Amino acid sequence: MVRITEDLVRKKAEHNEGIIGTLEELSLHQEDVEKIEHLNNWCKELQILYLQANLISKIENLNKLKKLQYLNMAINNVEVIENLERCESLEKLDLTLNFVGDLESVCSLKDNVHLRELILTGNPCCEYEGYREYVIAQLPQLTSLDVKEITRSERIKALQNLPTIEKSIRAQQEAYRKQRDEQRVRMSRKDTSHLTDDEFWQTISEHCPESRLDIANRHKRAREKEKMEAGEDEEEPSARRSVRLFSKDGGRPLNVNQAKLDFHLDDADPAQFVLDVAIYKFLDANLIDVDLQPIYVKITIKGKIFQIVFPEEIHVEKSTCQRSQSSGHLILKMPKVNYKQRLHAAKITKEKIEKEEKPKAKNNNHQYLEVQEKHDDMDYSKIVERNNKVRDLYDDPEVPPLEYC
Repeated sequence: MVRITEDLVRKKAEHNEGIIGTLEELSLHQEDVEKIEHLNNWCKELQILYLQANLISKIENLNKLKKLQYLNMAINNVEVIENLERCESLEKLDLTLNFVGDLESVCSLKDNVHLRELILTGNPCCEYEGYREYVIAQLPQLTSLDVKEITRSERIKALQNLPTIEKSIRAQQEAYRKQRDEQRVRMSRKDTSHLTDDEFWQTISEHCPESRLDIANRHKRAREKEKMEAGEDEEEPSARRSVRLFSKDGGRPLNVNQAKLDFHLDDADPAQFVLDVAIYKFLDANLIDVDLQPIYVKITIKGKIFQIVFPEEIHVEKSTCQRSQSSGHLILKMPKVNYKQRLHAAKITKEKIEKEEKPKAKNNNHQYLEVQEKHDDMDYSKIVERNNKVRDLYDDPEVPPLEYC
């Protein structure tokens, strides 16, 4: 049984730099997967999911994919349409060449209000009389069924005939269920493990999920057998192609890049060498081994060797090796043995600081505080005196006398 693992998903997410949390499209077709798992927790941003040509028998573990718009599960072993109610954005569902015999299970798609296209071609339910009218009447949101547009008149007619069609569909569905139970019993008694490959491919098999599993297992055994035979044939050539790390004369270390990694040796700093090796970003650190020597370093990545020789000797004890969290690169900083820091004589300069005291001019002029004359506007004790000073208008010579007409 092939399971959906994190490594498999990351491998299929190369177009997204191996990041699965923000993955919007994922293709897991032809992987012999038998069960849908983990995707609803790892890839919640998925919009398109390809699972065709596998061995999946049940639609499950997709309830958290709220943004999923297109689900392709063609050529699998699905017998019931279920567990898609919470895929709120689902617009297209392809179940071509499955084993859906329970036609009433399409009613579980009523809550998928955005569903526009449904493909059930090649399923046992397509042979039921009134199949198309039943699906059109039960799913009014559809615009296309089995890659054929649904017309308005077709929808009206399907709704009118729905009560009659329902009885017919249930009867045909019950007959298929009995036939399927008998088929399961027959297939459970059938044993093809003792047959050779030629005998197996010449036998007549029934069209059912069990036969599809037998065929997949037979293909798997054939592939494993080919790999074993190929491994035995390639054993001797691989031994002849062993990597030579040292020269024959004197054992001088050689530069080797068996892993074919990009690298950069920076010697601009006179005090140290800095080696940057482009290790794969998501490679586990347990698969990396670093062997640092005074004149060379050997790095083993998943069994493949990267070795580089330094122009001069380094301090092994003072060297550091770190892994970048953003890029995954391996950074080695190696101080040089023959480097001596230059001593600069300290220049002591004596500066004479002259303190000039500027005598402050003494100002002997006395300054007095001027006090303004006191105003008596608010002195209520002199109200009578001020009233006496008010000049009478009649006695004022500047005021002209009144003239009467």
